[in-house]
Amino acid sequence: METLLPYLALSMGLMSSFHCVGMCGPIALALPVHKGSRWQQLVGLLAYNGGRATTYALLGGLFGLLGSSFALMGYLRYLTIGAGLLMLAYVLWPAKLESRLHPPPVWQQFVQTIKSRMARLLSSRSVAGWVGLGMLNGLLPCGLVYMAVVSSVATGSALRGAAFMFLFGLGTMPAMMAVGFFKQWFTPTLRTRIRRLTPVLVAVAGIWIVVRGVLIHPPVGGGGHGTHTEIPICHKGVEQ
Repeated sequence: METLLPYLALSMGLMSSFHCVGMCGPIALALPVHKGSRWQQLVGLLAYNGGRATTYALLGGLFGLLGSSFALMGYLRYLTIGAGLLMLAYVLWPAKLESRLHPPPVWQQFVQTIKSRMARLLSSRSVAGWVGLGMLNGLLPCGLVYMAVVSSVATGSALRGAAFMFLFGLGTMPAMMAVGFFKQWFTPTLRTRIRRLTPVLVAVAGIWIVVRGVLIHPPVGGGGHGTHTEIPICHKGVEQ
């Protein structure tokens, strides 16, 4: 099942990308690179989308590290199964789940700060500015990104979590790059048809993560590797 991780990440990114086109596409279209040559457009779009993928990788590393902490305590099994069930709940009851999960005021303030900084970077004409814009964009709230981050917890490793989310970011790039060059192709009808497949992919990912938690991660006290370590005790004799 480990070999399926890259394909799962890329597939989730590819399907999520058409949601990204609707939500984040206007930002990509607003980049000043569109006033330059095709080469400048390519460099600018690669820098912007590379910045997004970098932020996703950092988030995946953080949540993968969280998963590794739970693995050390022997609870990664339950965290993995819980993550998969949360993804299934997002598919089955999206409206109910979103109504229950209200972001705190501090998070809303953080998002506003991110948006204001992005607005200043939109006029940037440097590669560093476009990378920074993409990195900030990766921090904006997005349910599909959240589901991918939840999946990265199940990797149980900061490195694997970062790789998972970086591949997710790469999966979003074809559509995001294409919208910069061929925006006339992405009609509302096409985006709607493809978005209908997104819940199916999220459900498949959720089921896969639940099964992975049940089959791979051993339960606490179950005798699996890494869950129980005996500490040797040295008995020193006392001379009479």
